[in-house]
Amino acid sequence: MKENLQLSQVSTLAGLCISLVKTGKYESYSMIDRLIRLILTLPVSTATTERAFSAMKICKNRLRNKMADEFLADSLVVYIEKEIAETFSSEYVVDVFKNLKGRKADL
Repeated sequence: MKENLQLSQVSTLAGLCISLVKTGKYESYSMIDRLIRLILTLPVSTATTERAFSAMKICKNRLRNKMADEFLADSLVVYIEKEIAETFSSEYVVDVFKNLKGRKADL
């Protein structure tokens, strides 16, 4: 690294990763490149996990403790993606539910 001017002037991990790709050295130092990429993606993956557990703590409280896994997963998706869920109207959801096959009674 000291012999290569582009790699010796790098001061951050992200810069090192970019320089390894630009110079083509990522093939020679494949394990270092993989390690740097894992380190750079670690904060994103832990933040997503923490957000999911926070949502689960809100959705599954003492009153709703005996919830089935599938219902819990569906509730978490709606809670986490609430910006998208707010765009659906109640009438649309009822119409889709009505059109499902296998209903024994009309709604």
